[in-house]
Amino acid sequence: MKIYQSLNEFKPSKKTIVTLGTFDGVHLGHTAILDKICNIAKQENLESVLLTFFPHPRFVVNNDEEIKLLNTMSEKAILLEQKGIQNFIIHPFDKLFSELSPREFVEKVLVNQLNIQKIIIGYDHKFGKNRAADFNDLIAFGKEFGFEVEEISAKQVDEVAVSSTKIRNSLLEGNISLANAYLGYSYMLSGIVVKGNQLGRTIGFPTANIEVSENYKLIPKNGVYIVTAIVNNQTIFGMMNIGIKPTLGDNVPSIEVHLLNFSEDIYGQKIQVNVIERLRDEQKFESFEALKSQLEIDKTNTLDYFKKGKS
Repeated sequence: MKIYQSLNEFKPSKKTIVTLGTFDGVHLGHTAILDKICNIAKQENLESVLLTFFPHPRFVVNNDEEIKLLNTMSEKAILLEQKGIQNFIIHPFDKLFSELSPREFVEKVLVNQLNIQKIIIGYDHKFGKNRAADFNDLIAFGKEFGFEVEEISAKQVDEVAVSSTKIRNSLLEGNISLANAYLGYSYMLSGIVVKGNQLGRTIGFPTANIEVSENYKLIPKNGVYIVTAIVNNQTIFGMMNIGIKPTLGDNVPSIEVHLLNFSEDIYGQKIQVNVIERLRDEQKFESFEALKSQLEIDKTNTLDYFKKGKS
């Protein structure tokens, strides 16, 4: 899959089949849509294109800074490549772009820049300045400019929306098993390993502090989780704490991963953590010894989990 940071970078070698949207989570609800695009691309000798925008249009148009997303763009790229999409375009969304009229959007973007043959889009999709145009307008533009428009059914669109809502709610409630069931994969967190207070190593549990720089990324409920981490192309078993480490008196939110049977220096590296199962709530212990005893129990439970082959 090729990744482009702007529409201007994309130079299609042939006609394209396009879909637009956030595709947040790239979850099971999206699979049928993405499969259809990839299959048509093969059958009709087209290039498949998924066009998304960053920042999320709601950040720009509605100044909505509260929105939390399931994927960073780099995570989404990994998932879309697995689905078989050939071209992933992440176009900067700003006030100027939001001012494009529906006709300008169709002619400048879909026709001139994407060389479109077919577009697959949701029945409820709105586009152009003030989201003024709808699916029927797109069909009319298609007839005028010579491209086909295919509808994603209301049922499929609703399934995507329901799944996305359930995934977000499950993560915020700490129900990682349910979230993963809807995703079709283990929820991932990606970030740079940074130095923390290094108190974990004094009780035999050194941790990698993960700094997730994308503030729009949804972080699951505070607690202790079973995880795997992708480090230097290796999959390492581990356990993760999300929270404020009340026993240590930090009160600063952090994401810390203890990697089992691993001692390499990975400061400054970007790693991917796959969140598999929730062990317990974060809690405050009366002493470091009590914390250490609980961490030993967590470690045993984590190892037991992997021994049973549940990963």
